[in-house]
Amino acid sequence: MKKSSSVVNNYYVLPCCLLLLNLANSLVGYKAELIDEPLLRTLAVIFIVLCGSSLVAYVLAPMIGLAVNSMLRSGRRNGGQLGETLALLLLGGLVFWAYYLLCNHGPAALLPRIWRNA
Repeated sequence: MKKSSSVVNNYYVLPCCLLLLNLANSLVGYKAELIDEPLLRTLAVIFIVLCGSSLVAYVLAPMIGLAVNSMLRSGRRNGGQLGETLALLLLGGLVFWAYYLLCNHGPAALLPRIWRNA
C-alpha cells in the first residue's frame, strides 16, 4: 500500500467509519424506544449494535475506503491536487451534515417520515 493511501485510510476513512457507526448507534437507540420492555430493549440494542459494528468493520470500511480512493484518483486525474482536496471536502461535508442533523434536530431527522417513531 502506498503511503498516501495509508494516510487517507488512517486519518480519513477510519474516522468517517467511526462517525457513521456512531450515527447508526444513535438511530438504533432512537428506534429501540418503541420497545416497552426495558430488558428486551437493552438486549435488542446490544444485538443490533454488535451486528452493526461487524458490518461497519468488515463491509462498510472497505467499501468507503475504495470509494474514497476512487474519488481521490478521479479528483486527481480531473482536477489535480485541487480535485483531490474537493473530493475529501465533499465526503467530510456529508458526514458533517449528517451530524448537524443528528445534534440539532435529533435522530428522526435522519430517517424518512415513515420510519420515524410516532
